Amino acid sequence: MLLLLLTQSIVNAQTIVNAQTINTAKLDSFFNTLEERNLAMGSLAISKNGVLQYQRAIGYSYISNTRKIPANTKMRYRIGSESKIFTAVIIYQLVEERRLSLSAKLSAYYPDLPNSGTITISNLLHHSSGLHNYTDDTNFPDWMDRVMTHEQILTIIKDKGADFAPGTRTEYCNSNYLLLGYIIEKVTKSSYANAITKRIANKIGLKNTYYGGPIDTAKNESASYKNDQNNWKPEKETNMTIHGGAGSIVSTASDMALFMEALFGGKLVRKASLEIMKTIVGGYGMGLFPLDHGTHKAYGHNGRIEEFYSTARYFPTEKLAFVYITNGIIYPRIDIVDGILKICFNEQYTFPFSTEIILYGAGLDKYLGKYSSDQLPIVVNCTKSNNKLIAETKGTSFELEPIARNYFMHDPSGSFFEFFPQKGELKIKETDNVYYLKK
Repeated sequence: MLLLLLTQSIVNAQTIVNAQTINTAKLDSFFNTLEERNLAMGSLAISKNGVLQYQRAIGYSYISNTRKIPANTKMRYRIGSESKIFTAVIIYQLVEERRLSLSAKLSAYYPDLPNSGTITISNLLHHSSGLHNYTDDTNFPDWMDRVMTHEQILTIIKDKGADFAPGTRTEYCNSNYLLLGYIIEKVTKSSYANAITKRIANKIGLKNTYYGGPIDTAKNESASYKNDQNNWKPEKETNMTIHGGAGSIVSTASDMALFMEALFGGKLVRKASLEIMKTIVGGYGMGLFPLDHGTHKAYGHNGRIEEFYSTARYFPTEKLAFVYITNGIIYPRIDIVDGILKICFNEQYTFPFSTEIILYGAGLDKYLGKYSSDQLPIVVNCTKSNNKLIAETKGTSFELEPIARNYFMHDPSGSFFEFFPQKGELKIKETDNVYYLKK
């Protein structure tokens, strides 16, 4: 009996230790650095073993000449394409209820669309339908803020035709999940918004997750901003009638963490359905993507709408849910996410700007030279002047500030330069874009 009690005490102690392994003080220090230098705005939530371990919000949810609203951990953001996970979940719920089949043809719902007789629900889920993306090559920025009916967007998809034969390859396409949202409405005889509320939000207690409308700061909803010469400028607002099942949901970081926990905990779909969603073919699952961190395997989805960038991931082995949503970004999202996850997994990580970096004379020589890429129609010429690294392109020169080993930034333009001297390579990062150059 005593041995049993001692064993149980050890197990309980290990459980407590495992639940407290995230270095919250280090996360605070990282976010303090980003906030103090005005390099990012947004919200983070991390849960482990079903327990919320960390929340943090930085920056502002609203900025004008006369008013600023600080962000908080209950801030509601547009999550963009993370909405596609919700859409896939509802589709699988309908399949489990035998109200829909993965082999059902698109023609049963929209016979006028290209290849509708051969495109299946499975193709739509897996981004293998071949339909053209309705936000590409359609002057989307000109009509993104208008109310659009289903019929208007269906006409756009129909008129653009097919990009490839169904099932022959995979290619990310918003049209797929927009149509899945429309099909959910036809099958349930209700709106997509009602389906989100009834089938997911109410079911697992998501109090801040719903189909979005015009941004309302009175409802603790955040607007998004693009940095321009160290000033946050409001981004044009998308009319949410456009995106439906492809990207119309509003949520909080903590709600999204709870959602990921519920999905992988069997509270929304059966285990067999989740396994199909997780099966990766051609880089795509069905509503989920592989979003590993090193050897730590994860599934989830990234999102982008206006200047909202987001990522939601679940690490099954560690039972860790990770959600980061930003409404304004200068410091590259890839670096923010990488830093957070390294801290979560107790990996070696040095904060940007954490130590004084002194480079004199020959110390800069390894970065000097001309760099080019097929991705960019420019040449970046790196020189030095007065012990400072200078980058020049298209006749414009600017001084680079060192922020870490082999890493520099030009704050006014929001451009970051990561050098790999031994390979003669340069990686330029701008918010969510990464460009690779060779010397």
